Amino acid sequence: MTAKPKARKHFLFLLTILLLISSSFASAGSESAADKASAAQLRAIQEYIKQSWHTLTRSSAELAKAAPDPKFKPMADGRWPVYISRRENIELIQQRLRAQMSAKDFATIDIRQLPTDVTDVEQHGLLYLPYPYVVPGGRFNEMYGWDSYFTQVGLVRDNEMVLAKNMVDNFLYQIDHYGKILNANRTYYLSRSQPPFLTQMILNVYRKERNIRWLRATVPAIEKYYRFWIEEPHLTKQTGLSRYYDFGNGPAPEVLSGERDDKGRDHYDHVKEYYRTHDVKDYDLSTYYDKQKDQLTDLFYKGDRSMRESGFDPSNRFGPFSVDIIHYDPVCLNSLLYLMETDTAEILRILGRVREARLWTTRAAERRQKINELMWDKQDGLYYDYNFARKEVRRYPFATTFYPLWVGVADKSQAARIVANLNVFERPGGLLTSTIVTGSQWDAPFGWAPTEMIAIQGLRRYGYNKEADRITANFLSLILKEFIQHNTIVEKYDVERRESEVSAGLKFGYKSNEIGFGWTNAAFTELYAQLPQREQQNVLKLAGLKVPKEKSE
Repeated sequence: MTAKPKARKHFLFLLTILLLISSSFASAGSESAADKASAAQLRAIQEYIKQSWHTLTRSSAELAKAAPDPKFKPMADGRWPVYISRRENIELIQQRLRAQMSAKDFATIDIRQLPTDVTDVEQHGLLYLPYPYVVPGGRFNEMYGWDSYFTQVGLVRDNEMVLAKNMVDNFLYQIDHYGKILNANRTYYLSRSQPPFLTQMILNVYRKERNIRWLRATVPAIEKYYRFWIEEPHLTKQTGLSRYYDFGNGPAPEVLSGERDDKGRDHYDHVKEYYRTHDVKDYDLSTYYDKQKDQLTDLFYKGDRSMRESGFDPSNRFGPFSVDIIHYDPVCLNSLLYLMETDTAEILRILGRVREARLWTTRAAERRQKINELMWDKQDGLYYDYNFARKEVRRYPFATTFYPLWVGVADKSQAARIVANLNVFERPGGLLTSTIVTGSQWDAPFGWAPTEMIAIQGLRRYGYNKEADRITANFLSLILKEFIQHNTIVEKYDVERRESEVSAGLKFGYKSNEIGFGWTNAAFTELYAQLPQREQQNVLKLAGLKVPKEKSE
């Protein structure tokens, strides 16, 4: 009788040991699984991106969804204004919209003709566009200038060619009806544009569809938009290069309405507090802030608006809050204008207009020479922005140093110097936008899809594929890791901590991390496709790849 209890006790002991062992193996297995994404999880993010092109699409038939602006409130009666260009017949547009929309949806909007003087707009609203377009997501429920380029790259990669062409046709319409490609299609954006990627978008469509007739029709808009950038006030006569410059005055309406903290303070309140408590050496503070009156000057608002035309809003790239941008020729803008010149030459050659193409090639060569003469810093081995008032570069390491690589302005030795400085920017989650923590979203420790894509593709252009593969794997694995945790994709990431939670580090501008998100979706799709197949598995490594601490050789 005593043997059976002993045997039973022995059995229970062995069972306990086995359970503990199996538990430890399961624990180890779960840790391993946590460090590496599955093929199913990769497919999930890819499917999310493909679906997002349609969930983020807006059109005239869906104005009830396109007109609402998260940055503003509707009119007193609950409707949202939609403005029609003065070059359009408003009655015909209304008839067309009534035919496309349900009566219930049409009742949520108020169709208005845009006034001759756009400063007469009292109730800000959506600007009508004839074709469907993709919005970034979150608080950005309109078609943005430079966002749309990156989004279109993703659309082309996913073979969404109808939408990809619609995006270009909307920009051509904007140039014709609103004078330029807008920051976005809201009335408060009529005074400025955004970084110019138009010719790249045109070529992205042409290379797929080979429609010569359509390509020929784009040339007048290209020429008109080019003049916008190379004539005053965007032209700086001292250098022959261009700058960002907003035509409007006073505070940006979207900031006053949509960028307030929980105490009701807007971005400008935080700026004044900063000026009261800091000794600013980067520029003459008195030109931007009246200390006795505790007021921001008219020139501050001009600089603030112009900084928003750059797309990098805000950072300290041009001094605190980048308001001194109006005194700089930025390396990003002039690199993009070089690309516009070379692209236009290519388009004209395709059309058989060889003599005209030579003029654009000459313009590009002249701009390239000026960029390298004024913006390349031999000492640091980086490209910087040029202060034409002081006749010097501002040594502020920023991700725009990779733009000359992306467009082909740099020579091989300059590219090698920049690659030798990769450790300045490279972090566990990709590349920093800048190296300095300021509390602004376009500075450290944040990384953004557009600058990651441009830098990576710039590295590939000069043959630095090993570095490009590593940065790609680390940025995309960060996006994938956060997607697995939160089931969404966002506009920016903390590349130091490899996290999408960023609000704690933001002091200026809006503090949110918007969901969607157009250009991040596109970057994931495009950069993953550009990885060699053997390197794509590294994207599944959720802890990322090891980042070299030493300078690249």
